[in-house]
Amino acid sequence: MIDSFYFVCSLNTLGPINGPMPMWGCAGLALLLFVSLPAVIAEAQRTEADVYVGQAIVDFDDKRYDSALDNLRRALEVEPDHVQALYYTGVVYMAQRQPARAVPFLERARARVPNDSVVAFQLGLAYFAQERYDRAEPLLDEAFRGQPNLDGLGYYVGFLRYRRKDYRGALQAFRGSRTMDPEIQQLTRLYTGLSLAAMGLPGQATSEVEQAIRLAPGSAITGPAERLRDAVVAAHERERRFSGEVRVGLLYDDNPRVRPKSVVGNGDSNADPLVTTLRGQSRQSIDSVGELVGLRGDYVWWRTPQWESSISYSGFLTYENDVPKFSVLDHLVAASLLHKNTVAGMPIQTGLQYVYDAVFLGGPIFLQRQTASLFGSLVENEHHLTQAFGRYQRKDFNQRVLTSREEIRDADNWMAGFQHFLRFSEDRHYLKLGYQFDWENADGNDWGYHGNRILAGGQVTLPWKGTRLKYDFDLHLRDYTFKNTILPSNNPGRERRFDEEFNHAFRVEVPLGTLKVGSRDTGLTFVLEYLMTNNHSNLDVFSYRRNVTSASVAWSF
Repeated sequence: MIDSFYFVCSLNTLGPINGPMPMWGCAGLALLLFVSLPAVIAEAQRTEADVYVGQAIVDFDDKRYDSALDNLRRALEVEPDHVQALYYTGVVYMAQRQPARAVPFLERARARVPNDSVVAFQLGLAYFAQERYDRAEPLLDEAFRGQPNLDGLGYYVGFLRYRRKDYRGALQAFRGSRTMDPEIQQLTRLYTGLSLAAMGLPGQATSEVEQAIRLAPGSAITGPAERLRDAVVAAHERERRFSGEVRVGLLYDDNPRVRPKSVVGNGDSNADPLVTTLRGQSRQSIDSVGELVGLRGDYVWWRTPQWESSISYSGFLTYENDVPKFSVLDHLVAASLLHKNTVAGMPIQTGLQYVYDAVFLGGPIFLQRQTASLFGSLVENEHHLTQAFGRYQRKDFNQRVLTSREEIRDADNWMAGFQHFLRFSEDRHYLKLGYQFDWENADGNDWGYHGNRILAGGQVTLPWKGTRLKYDFDLHLRDYTFKNTILPSNNPGRERRFDEEFNHAFRVEVPLGTLKVGSRDTGLTFVLEYLMTNNHSNLDVFSYRRNVTSASVAWSF
């Protein structure tokens, strides 16, 4: 147990006496409070109770605690609500390592001067010494708001925030702490390092712990601090470099051909007759069952405390048994660079990523995309996280049949947006809301648009097996730039296309347990997913509804 320092705090209305109280241990933490007793009360204002309090202060300075208590008892007999007598009675009991006896007197003093930060600090420490942290924290927070420069106060506030895993709040308190005591300075640095490590910033954590060691190389906590530093470095080096997932399952797709919605009976005399033609071409295979296979691998090839770079591959196949020519295979490779830092005490990660993917439809290649992205994630506190991102994407379609210039879909797409998360229970539950703007600059005028996307969703984790229920929603509004040259087929070149695409994704993830593979624990998860897309367009050919349900097992390693 680490010995603790304890000093007296001054009331705002009393006269000065400075002096240390004896060292004593409590809950393995150092207790430090500097006291500077207030200005001497003018002789004309002194009462009999003031005389007893003054003598008690002299006794206290000479460490004659029993004599100090006798004088304070006499003062309270004369004047039961004498604030200084109540306060110093609590202080003396704290010096005698009797916080339980100090609390009633400090509570009475606080009732008399409820806005005094020094009394709140002392009472908070009395509860702290008893490990009654739920009572101590609001008092210490109040004192910190009123007088953040009280010696040692920031350390206690930071420790209590760290204890309940409010690492950002703890970091702010530690960074705002003021103290002249080397041991408290060292402990503040040590817990600053622990907070940074918990926030995923091992480089800064190691630096703080090394500074803690340099502050007092011969102190009792230097050994534990050195072991902590070595543990942070070792844990960072041992972080898994390779991870991946294999997923297999079955699916049902009610519209693999993306048939347009029927226009029969909708009351529109100008409905596009091409819709009926397209729907009639697919009567033999309207829906399909199929299989899905997914593979993903990530490798962190370079890692420092502040930087990280990785490469990854993912492949995903959905095979439509009834309409194989609408089966989709997607190969994707990516390289990313990530930097970790803090801004105003808040963890921030910024990075860039390059992605190339190739999409095959029914065998031949259908689409190739190259994407460059900039992104950042800011953790405001334990409940709030904000992401911002910008992206450039080049799309190149394989034109299987000759088409007019206006129908060429090759395009440059620019996108920017943000997303905010409201997090609960260490991310077991969350809500999210976001917005994106994108501009598709297509080679063919029929495909260029300006888009606005609204994102929303959430997750709930159930007690049973840690089952996760997820929902994601996005609404993509696309306003096409030019009038369509070929649609509607009965009146081409007259209308600009406008789409409203609604996407709903419901997902249930049930952990099935872990598998030991060598020295690594791997996990199995059952996944049930339902995807619904409903696209409304003023050009009937592009209006469709599609529902895909899948069940799969994922093995992550």
